[in-house]
Amino acid sequence: MDFNDLEKDEYIDGVILIYDLNKNTYYSNDFNSAKIGHIPASTFKIPHSLIALELNIVENENTILKWNGKKRAYKLWQQDLTFKQAFHYSCVPCYKEIANKVNVGRMNEFISKFNYGKMDVHRDNIDDFWLRGSSKINQFEQIDFLKRLYLSELPISKRTELIFKQMFIVEQSNNYILRAKTGLAITAGKYNGWYVGYLEQNNSVYFFATNISPKKSHDKYFNNKRKTLTINAFKQLGIIQ
Repeated sequence: MDFNDLEKDEYIDGVILIYDLNKNTYYSNDFNSAKIGHIPASTFKIPHSLIALELNIVENENTILKWNGKKRAYKLWQQDLTFKQAFHYSCVPCYKEIANKVNVGRMNEFISKFNYGKMDVHRDNIDDFWLRGSSKINQFEQIDFLKRLYLSELPISKRTELIFKQMFIVEQSNNYILRAKTGLAITAGKYNGWYVGYLEQNNSVYFFATNISPKKSHDKYFNNKRKTLTINAFKQLGIIQ
């Protein structure tokens, strides 16, 4: 399927993949490219958060992650944050601290149990393997993982699942509930952006994994386009107005 806004965009290359659970049907502008793996960037905060909750490294979405007072890349991160805020603000230093508490052995054990892409985790990269290096996950794998989360098929406690699904919500209206996470990686000077999650509407659920890169240079509009292109694809499919 051609997703018009993406196909017409002269600044963006990318793929949108949407899965309708009820119809067991995928929609995409490029199914082959959707099978290509990319570093997960901050979309890894989805399984990372589940691991943190499951190991009781954080108690719940309101657990305070203290700022150590050191300068961080963004002013938004330079404060004490709740776990939910750290997730939605993509606070890299917060999740680096969590990763070190999880440790290499337990991280690899959970990734294996979750069957989450092809992560390369070892002692030297435990706190940034999701941002740089050879870790990869493709769009079909992102959706498969999210589907198993939605269907309560992951090897986690019900408590962990319920806490996370609540903090995963980014938008809620009378018409739908949207759960989503962005991701942004820079590899050899090239930007790659993710937008993954699922949208519940009445008795239907639609999973999505969008992956885009700028054709030329990265600009301030690129980050917003991850969500905009995805929502417009839903509109084109007639799923939302």
